[in-house]
Amino acid sequence: MIAPGSAARLTVSPVLQETPVIAVLRAEEATAYDRVVDVLVENGVRSIELTLTTPGTSEHLPTLVKRLDDAELGVGTVTTVEQARQAVDAGASYLVAPVVDTDVIEFAVRNGVRVYPGALSPTEVLSAWEAGATAVKIFPAETVGPQYGKHLRGPFPDLQFIPSGGVALDDIASWLRAGAAAVSLGGPLVGDALSGGSLVDLATRARRVVDVATAERAVR
Repeated sequence: MIAPGSAARLTVSPVLQETPVIAVLRAEEATAYDRVVDVLVENGVRSIELTLTTPGTSEHLPTLVKRLDDAELGVGTVTTVEQARQAVDAGASYLVAPVVDTDVIEFAVRNGVRVYPGALSPTEVLSAWEAGATAVKIFPAETVGPQYGKHLRGPFPDLQFIPSGGVALDDIASWLRAGAAAVSLGGPLVGDALSGGSLVDLATRARRVVDVATAERAVR
């Protein structure tokens, strides 16, 4: 295990530093990702988390990686080292976990892969951060709100965090002002696009999200 405070830590990617938005995709099958990913990237959302709750994600990831040069694709809902290994072998740029699993974090650190473990309580947040998290995913963020980020920055001034789970589009600016490195958006951004919904509406939401996030980032 990694001793507290000793982990080598990667910084948040240049993609997220430029546009601090991660789109989270959960679908009935991995092939449903394709058209949604294309629209998101075309409209400025260039960091996309594909979740292991979608059947075939690891198998389909290499196909997406090959044709998306200007985006980063991560794999989420990672709960075991074996899942982490498969995701990295398939070309994942980063790993996202719903919980603090120090074995998963250690694997990512050892292999030079960015990792965003999920935590909520201050104890969990500190455990994830000391283990080497690139940023801690505050999950579920809807239960605490943007003010929680400000509270965390009191005892943990160097903490990098990303809210996920119920982040509304109207909350993006508030979370970024509270110190978030980025925001993670599922349903409020993706809507019903993965099940045949309007891609035009998806594009509109994506442009709105990017405009808000980059404008807020510019003034920080």
